[in-house]
Amino acid sequence: MSLKISLRKLYEKLLDLYGYQNWWPIDEEYHKNMGTDPRDEVIISAVLTQNTSWKNVERALERIKREGILSLEFVRSVDEKTLQDLIRPAGFYTLKSKRLKELALFMNPTEKVKYVSRGDLLKIKGIGRETADVILLYAGGRLYFVIDKYTQRFMERFYGLKGSYESLKNFFEENLPKDVKVYKEFHALMDEHAKRFCKSIPLCGGCPLKDMCINASPSS
Repeated sequence: MSLKISLRKLYEKLLDLYGYQNWWPIDEEYHKNMGTDPRDEVIISAVLTQNTSWKNVERALERIKREGILSLEFVRSVDEKTLQDLIRPAGFYTLKSKRLKELALFMNPTEKVKYVSRGDLLKIKGIGRETADVILLYAGGRLYFVIDKYTQRFMERFYGLKGSYESLKNFFEENLPKDVKVYKEFHALMDEHAKRFCKSIPLCGGCPLKDMCINASPSS
């Protein structure tokens, strides 16, 4: 079976198991009422989610909504001390406030996300490959596959692929259809499966994908 067919079957199986995940989660109603750009929330939360849980990101976003405006314009205009206080629940708030400030200044206007180069994003201090690809895919709607710790674990176990961020990213981009929705959903679905079954200590025995995994252990 070719890699393209194998990946497509895996995607379809994951979709059948968990349904559409509809990532990146944003508050559409809020942005409609405020007249703000929902892509701003993706860009802001992509930085906030570094080295923390999504629950903590949500707490920080709610504080921004309550005390300010969830937009890049607000991030650009608010003083850094206030911004640090607002994003405190997401942790590393001093570093993240600086990253958000620099990113907000760079991403002006937000529309820039539709054509900015990945290389230019990576030049911004604190914006690594995963954060850059999240912004380009989920805010920009562009064909950049996102690799995270769950994806790496998943691919090593299912395909025996253990490589660099770029090599895994290229693997997906070379073998998936050029479809932004597939990119978004596949990444989210693998994360969902990794959280349920493909944990650091895998639960292979009850895994609904064990017949497709080359490293599955029935006794796990």
